[in-house]
Amino acid sequence: MSLRVYTHPSCLRHDPGDGHPECPQRLAHVIAALQAAFPALDWQQAPAASREQLARVHDPRLIAAVLDVPVQGHRRLDPDTVMSTASAEAALHAAGAAIAAVDTAFAGEITRAFCAVRPPGHHATAETAMGFCLFNSVAVAAAHALTAHGLQRVAIADFDVHHGNGTQDIFLTEPRVQYLSSHQSPLYPGTGAAREHGVGNICNVPLLPHSDGTTLRRAWQEILLPALDVFAPQLVLVSAGFDAHRDDPLAQLGAQAEDFGWLTARLCEIADRHAKGRLVSLLEGGYDLHALRECAVAHVAALAG
Repeated sequence: MSLRVYTHPSCLRHDPGDGHPECPQRLAHVIAALQAAFPALDWQQAPAASREQLARVHDPRLIAAVLDVPVQGHRRLDPDTVMSTASAEAALHAAGAAIAAVDTAFAGEITRAFCAVRPPGHHATAETAMGFCLFNSVAVAAAHALTAHGLQRVAIADFDVHHGNGTQDIFLTEPRVQYLSSHQSPLYPGTGAAREHGVGNICNVPLLPHSDGTTLRRAWQEILLPALDVFAPQLVLVSAGFDAHRDDPLAQLGAQAEDFGWLTARLCEIADRHAKGRLVSLLEGGYDLHALRECAVAHVAALAG
């Protein structure tokens, strides 16, 4: 399979505490489902990101707050975002997976990668950890692509049910990075209105609660995918959150696993057309364990072609 998967054991050890929806079992279920469905997958252990790589998108004070403050038991950064003793290492390897995946996409034969990592990242702003997220791994990956590979057009497609406010905020005035999002509204974090355009590089399609998979597909088919096609990205990054699934407990959309498979295939087509197939996907949300398994398999099946 011309697809590589990055993960790291520390991502399973990050533990926000009993009853927290962003639990280690999420990643364990994804890994088990992918191993069962795709025995030939190329699994690689993710390296850790460096402080310099993180500092391309994050304020040094946030980096220090996550990496340098000792954690005894649990440390709460906001009402939703909790660190345990393994969280800093997990966040470093989640961001490092994204960087390694970008490098892989430019190295040769393997042009697609999936980062099976946690904590998620797309809510983390330049200065603030929030919404279960410590570092914004997809933003770190985009900045690495600009800096290390000299790209001029990097696209981030985000289909998590929650708007990726952190990603949008980081690149709001960066024309080399296009951010496209479908998400439920109203819903946390309350950003992502259609009128938010940045410098012409932001495209949001809010979806009303109880919108179904057909509505999700229409948003991408009629608005987001055409905008992505016009941008002609040299690399496609994906914030792959599966909490728009109809069974997810944290939102009220009605997508199913086949909808995520369809959308992934369309993103791959655009990557093939403009980016020599280069596409890197990162796990974001998804909090019903059975639905998360099904969606991850559908997503990776489409990535593998």
